[in-house]
Amino acid sequence: MKILLTNDDGLMAPGLQALRHALREIGDVTAVAPDSGRSAMAHAITFNEPIYVETVTFEDGTAGYALSANPADCVKFAYMEVFHEKRADLLVSGINAGANVGINVFYSGTVAAAMEGAFLGMPSVAVSLSCDSMDKDVDFDAAARLAVKLIRRCVDSGLPGGMVMNINLPPLGEGEPKGVRIARHCTKGYVDRFERRANPRGRPYYWMTGQISVEDAAPDTDVAALSAGYVTVTPLVRDLTRHDFLKEAERWQWEGGT
Repeated sequence: MKILLTNDDGLMAPGLQALRHALREIGDVTAVAPDSGRSAMAHAITFNEPIYVETVTFEDGTAGYALSANPADCVKFAYMEVFHEKRADLLVSGINAGANVGINVFYSGTVAAAMEGAFLGMPSVAVSLSCDSMDKDVDFDAAARLAVKLIRRCVDSGLPGGMVMNINLPPLGEGEPKGVRIARHCTKGYVDRFERRANPRGRPYYWMTGQISVEDAAPDTDVAALSAGYVTVTPLVRDLTRHDFLKEAERWQWEGGT
């Protein structure tokens, strides 16, 4: 099995490296990822500036590719230049440092990279770990071992091309997960705020902060299940159409329409 591995934290991020090692038990892994952190870039692509590519040799002698580009760019490049327009058998994006549930799914470069794989017809999995991205003591090796078990289940069960399985792992330092929950995507937004601060010269600036409100999340959603200590698995598709509203929209008066 040929596996394309990517992320939004950078090629040398500990989450990607742990997963790269763990995935070798189920396939031949090629890592193509940004050369630095590109979190919260969503599905941004690069077309107004050049993309530089550096080939990196890992400690095990295998090669990876670091791009001066966004996660979605990395998947496009891998498909056309590394695999030469042949689909990998599986795309895996992660392990992201920080959960990608709720509204984060729309902002996430990790999920966007997996969705780009779905655009290209590959079965795709996004993997994120609920942790503080600044914490240096996160056990990504344990997270990778658990992730591979879940990814293997997706593959063995026949994960189809053109869709994404969004997997989120609870904090592993708090004990074993309670189990696995198949959960719908929570559409509740952040409770946002802007903190006003001042630089050393006294010039004001703003820092955006916020958090997802677990209290507002329905119990069958990814936000609630992850908060309760479960691994969450959410199938995602590319189609954003509100199908049940198409007929209603057709009844509206549209200027220039027939």
